[in-house]
Amino acid sequence: MSGQLKEIRARIDALDDRIVDLVNERAALAQETGHAKSGAKYRPEREAQVLRRLASRNPGPLPAQALIRLYSEIMSACRALEDGISVAYLGPQGTFSEEAAIKQFGGHAALQPCASIDAVFRQVEAVQVGYGVVPVENSTEGSIGRTHDLLLATPLKICGEVLLPVHQCLMNKSGKAASVKKILSHNQSLAQCHEWLNQRFAAAKRVPVVSNAEAARMASRDAAAAAIASKTAAAVYGLKLIASNIEDEPQNTTRFVVIATHDAGPSGKDKTSLVMSTHNVPGAVHALLTPLARHGVSMTRLESRPARTGRWEYMFYVDIEGHQHDANVAQALKELGKKAAFLKNLGSYPVGTV
Repeated sequence: MSGQLKEIRARIDALDDRIVDLVNERAALAQETGHAKSGAKYRPEREAQVLRRLASRNPGPLPAQALIRLYSEIMSACRALEDGISVAYLGPQGTFSEEAAIKQFGGHAALQPCASIDAVFRQVEAVQVGYGVVPVENSTEGSIGRTHDLLLATPLKICGEVLLPVHQCLMNKSGKAASVKKILSHNQSLAQCHEWLNQRFAAAKRVPVVSNAEAARMASRDAAAAAIASKTAAAVYGLKLIASNIEDEPQNTTRFVVIATHDAGPSGKDKTSLVMSTHNVPGAVHALLTPLARHGVSMTRLESRPARTGRWEYMFYVDIEGHQHDANVAQALKELGKKAAFLKNLGSYPVGTV
């Protein structure tokens, strides 16, 4: 070993020693902060501010995304020194929902898989867990209707969002394509890989199941089946990859929301989600959105869903930039409340990053 290499390694060892001391010093301060807090131990707005600040002053060569992941785990470990937090997600183990939960809360949160989106909401509403992570929309296939219906029907709030790039893989027991007679996956994933499957597995039967992880579990027991799921699911269920990144849209991303009994305070870069309905008069939708324009509030999403209260009546789901406590947003919401037949604030929360 050269003298130069020995010197570099000695410097790395010295830095590691300092990092260990500093991380534990940080953990001790986090404990002090936790003891001084009242209410929730998890404050999404504060954690978002910390991560943004660190990313903004990162000189490299470590990519900002890697730095954020590293600090998310440090904060997760610090939280676990107190009571920790519990998080329900759409299971079973190996789903993209689990990946989203880990991305948001780190690997030290107590994760609870649930059989359905409804079950996630029930767990949070019954205070069996502190938080839930559910998919709300996909950049390719659009919104998840059941999540929207439950956000309307329950008193729970959105306190965070997670943007997760979704890379689909085809997998089976052998890793060989020749044995595939049927392909199992969630409906959304089958749709996201539609053209790829048409070109390479046109004769294989496509079977929708409750989740990608369940597809992987079923494929692990059936030599004629393949599953579309994540690499994590392949590892969990002992499957071999036939092909990776088979989604038709390379930028395919799923947006998840974090639900809780509370939303988040202002972080400086926030989003507010609303659901509303209009009076049945001409120009009602235009009139409903006028307060946003008048107060300079940008709308990032508008989607309608049947209201289920009468034929041809709709609820409008709207995302706007800013926090409900921002002066311009508060004024716009006050006017909206006077114009809308129905208005529900689903929560304000930090804007998620890919």
